[in-house]
Amino acid sequence: MHNAGDRIDTSTAHSARVYDYILGGKDHYLVDAEAGDAMCQHWPALPVHMLENRRFMHRAGRFLAQQHGIRQFLDIGTGLPTAPNLHEVVQEVAPESRVVYVDNDPIVLAHARALLQSSPEGATAYIDADMHDPDAILDSPEFRALIDLNEPVGLMIIGILHFILPPDDRRLVRRLLEPLPSGSFLAMTIGTADFAPEEVGRVAEEYTQQGMPMALRDLPTATSLFDGMDLADPGITQVHKWRPGPEQDGIDDRAIAMYGAVARKP
Repeated sequence: MHNAGDRIDTSTAHSARVYDYILGGKDHYLVDAEAGDAMCQHWPALPVHMLENRRFMHRAGRFLAQQHGIRQFLDIGTGLPTAPNLHEVVQEVAPESRVVYVDNDPIVLAHARALLQSSPEGATAYIDADMHDPDAILDSPEFRALIDLNEPVGLMIIGILHFILPPDDRRLVRRLLEPLPSGSFLAMTIGTADFAPEEVGRVAEEYTQQGMPMALRDLPTATSLFDGMDLADPGITQVHKWRPGPEQDGIDDRAIAMYGAVARKP
């Protein structure tokens, strides 16, 4: 991991670092802060939206560990280590849980040791790879070492699909699901402009100008990404409405531009 810094491009914004900046983290550069500020000017609700996307991941991971006994997870597009991370959430339920993290940003790789602080009973691994190359993920020694394909897997695709343009989105999700056994689950969040079209549209334009083209999806399109799977209640909803806790009280729907759902592979 010591060479990760050699690949960090500080001249262009990166989605993981912009996310870190908007959530109040410290692992970003001036270019990311400037991009984040511009986006928040377009849509002041952006920090609330990003926080609720992350909280959905926590609830979905806990739901899979507690309610469905999932003990191994593949987390695509992990982002910067912002506690609690997925392994901290699921190992609190079951210390023996195993989590494989995947991201393609060298700054995430540079900080990946924070993702590798597993419980003694469980295990974590980090793969430096891109969702656009699912075979590199599935064929990696880390994936093979930690994931037993005879047991169900929780596939987490959180806050990344809006950076995958159609038709690659459907193909890549299917390819990652393909080797996972029956009884595995997909937890996914999907960006949308359904609730604040003008503001979110301007944020998407800003991302595109920063070299990160974005695809936003309406409810029928988002729902179709789960075709052939069994949606867990309450189905596909805005992320703050998926099995909410007290901290979701009072959130304005217009502040959330993300659908979320958890679905079982038959």
